[in-house]
Amino acid sequence: MAMKKTDLEKNKALKLNNAMKLSTADRFGKGATAEPKLDRREQRKLDQAQGLVAFACKLNGDLVAELKERALTHPEGMSGLLNEVIKRGLAS
Repeated sequence: MAMKKTDLEKNKALKLNNAMKLSTADRFGKGATAEPKLDRREQRKLDQAQGLVAFACKLNGDLVAELKERALTHPEGMSGLLNEVIKRGLAS
């Protein structure tokens, strides 16, 4: 069945919009990251190789804000800070 002229024009517009979105993806320094981002599957494999396990819990909002502040200056980020704090707490 032949497509109508309007349907053909709609398809052309959709293709053009998609091409424009893809062409501007690397503008304004977004594509100039130092290291490529890993997808979830690759990141999970790296974490498993290091022996890391995801651990979720609910914490007080004030405590979370303080942890985020301290994690900014910690060399290993939030995970490293929490490892350090929990090990110190369990040792005492």
